[in-house]
Amino acid sequence: MVTEVFGTTMMKYSEGFTVLLPSIGSVAGYLLSFTFLGLTLRGMSLSVAYSVWAGVGTALTAFVGFLIWDEPLGLLKVSAILLIIVGVVILNFSNQEEPVVKSS
Repeated sequence: MVTEVFGTTMMKYSEGFTVLLPSIGSVAGYLLSFTFLGLTLRGMSLSVAYSVWAGVGTALTAFVGFLIWDEPLGLLKVSAILLIIVGVVILNFSNQEEPVVKSS
């Protein structure tokens, strides 16, 4: 997740991939991020792994935008991030349910 946030941050600095070093940083960040996600999928379900990756990445990216670029972090944005976190937690708990057996 940190590598994905790094890649996204570098993408902002790359100014549409027109600045070389941040562009390289963005590609490297995303390559590492997908590599780590793929390794995580060896021991975790796809729905939980991806929701954690996307949810935490979204929350951290919003926080980085607030810290570095003074992007607003108002009540609506914080509420939306909290809803994402709640959704990830619910997905994680839903993975512990017994599977539904389909009858024919």
